[in-house]
Amino acid sequence: MLQIGTKQQLQIVKLLSFGAYLSEHGGEKEEEVLLPAKEVPQDAKAGDLLEVFLYMDSEDRIIATRREPKLMLHTAGRLAVKQVTKIGAFLDWGLEKDLLLPYAEQTKRAKEGEEVLCALYTDKSGRLCATMNVYPYLENRSPYLKDMEVTGTVYERSDNFGLFVAVDDRYSALIPKQELYGKVPAVGESVKARVREVHPDGRMVLALRKKAYLQMEDDAAALMEYMEAHGGDMPYGDKSSAEEIREAFGMSKAAFKRALGRLYKEGVIKKNPS
Repeated sequence: MLQIGTKQQLQIVKLLSFGAYLSEHGGEKEEEVLLPAKEVPQDAKAGDLLEVFLYMDSEDRIIATRREPKLMLHTAGRLAVKQVTKIGAFLDWGLEKDLLLPYAEQTKRAKEGEEVLCALYTDKSGRLCATMNVYPYLENRSPYLKDMEVTGTVYERSDNFGLFVAVDDRYSALIPKQELYGKVPAVGESVKARVREVHPDGRMVLALRKKAYLQMEDDAAALMEYMEAHGGDMPYGDKSSAEEIREAFGMSKAAFKRALGRLYKEGVIKKNPS
């Protein structure tokens, strides 16, 4: 059975001036699909087997190509936006006919010239389309272990759970909301993170900050930078609320106290006499 969005090995059944008709070898109900003449090998003959990718042409007919698409059916990847129209964005996926990303499948408005993380699926009419709702098309099992550093793309933000991230644009991961401090990465933004945990099913839980003893150095530097910019003054301390600390420095109150304590211990700063 011919299936669009996939590669198949098909047999040449007849050669014509405008191309070659291909079909599955030995099928009971053989369907034929056209491979345009410009893609037919010069020495091709009836009976030869060719590996082709199947998709729909501009008239919604199944057509074959020997070109390599940038996405296969039910896989995710990054594609460049070539054009934005009234019905959605058209993406460059390596074939003559660009791929439609409908507005209903955009988690943020796609802009011409940018790259978006998306997956290839078939819509209700059986046409190939792109979607930015990539969660169903990501893999759970990754090669990464706890405390490894990873890079991924934020593809969804949830007020209840946090940020959903596609590590390597391929593996499913979550940055829990309690790990989010300061400026929160936006959908479509690339992030570097640490693997905080790997669930039994392979899904990763990420943290944007390093382990406490490693992060403390960066946090202490951030406090020093703040004081240098404010004439050596530090208006925050033990009595400041967690929300005030988060707003001012993008860190938890516990992290703030560790960093401030380190600066006191090293004699870099001194407490004002009460």
